[in-house]
Amino acid sequence: MSLANAPLATPLRITGIRPEGAMSYRLMEMGLIEGAQVEVVRRAPLGDPLHVRLGDYHLSLRASDADLVDVSDH
Repeated sequence: MSLANAPLATPLRITGIRPEGAMSYRLMEMGLIEGAQVEVVRRAPLGDPLHVRLGDYHLSLRASDADLVDVSDH
């Protein structure tokens, strides 16, 4: 499943970043790398952007960018 569709308040593990030009590199530079633990804290009223906890810091991501991040609950 992608991070954009992930349930709220559920610890997830990043399983990969889908290649999409420079944006995939930008996501990895922000710390969204394979094996990292991530959690969707909340979504804006219309679903975009997402507030995400990654380790000990927080990010806001567009849903289209979060859709490039594959996650698993194990």
